[in-house]
Amino acid sequence: MSLADVEEAHAETGRIPRHEASIRRVEHPSEIFEVGQEINAEEIGRWGEGQLSLSARACENPALRSFLLSIEREQIVTGTASEVHDFGVFVHLDGEPDGSCTGFIRVPDLTWSRISHPSESVEAGQRITGEVIVADTRSGQVTLSLKALQEDPLVRFAAHVGRVVTGPITKIIPFGVFLQVAPDIEGFLHLSELTDEPAETPDQLVNEGDPVTVKIAEVDLERRRVRLCRAE
Repeated sequence: MSLADVEEAHAETGRIPRHEASIRRVEHPSEIFEVGQEINAEEIGRWGEGQLSLSARACENPALRSFLLSIEREQIVTGTASEVHDFGVFVHLDGEPDGSCTGFIRVPDLTWSRISHPSESVEAGQRITGEVIVADTRSGQVTLSLKALQEDPLVRFAAHVGRVVTGPITKIIPFGVFLQVAPDIEGFLHLSELTDEPAETPDQLVNEGDPVTVKIAEVDLERRRVRLCRAE
């Protein structure tokens, strides 16, 4: 397609990949477009000099596009949980166009706590407040985080470096074990810290659920890791 409002000497052409043609599922672009038709599209990249990659789906619903463009990263928004699935939660955001369901919360963005299913954190019909991660005109979706508005338990726990604690083993891996050292916080203890005796794997020494007394050696907030060592 050729682009309007471009000087003749610097004319550019655009290409719309099939998956960017429409929000609707179509077998062929001819179901939506015809030669000579004028359309609106959003630039999503370049694949050569003077050749643009475009998304028509990003402009297909003007009301939805306007709503999404009004939302900024880290903005606080409210809405009502619509559906709760294994993979996340869909949310009707306040002010979105009728017939839309623009909000989505991924499982890792629900809570700092360990949960086995999103329904442990949110239920359908619940009013929620979240922070915007991204508003995407191409997917028609606003990705949210509830966790961003909650206190990070690891920040407070960082003050515990040097303390001796006792916690149960929650997971055993070939070169060490994870222990629960505080509510919602696990730390890692290397195999070498478990014993001075030769051992190939931790399961030769301990079982899940066994309590182990350790010292908090390090809290790495950037990598979100707690390193444990043997208690002297």
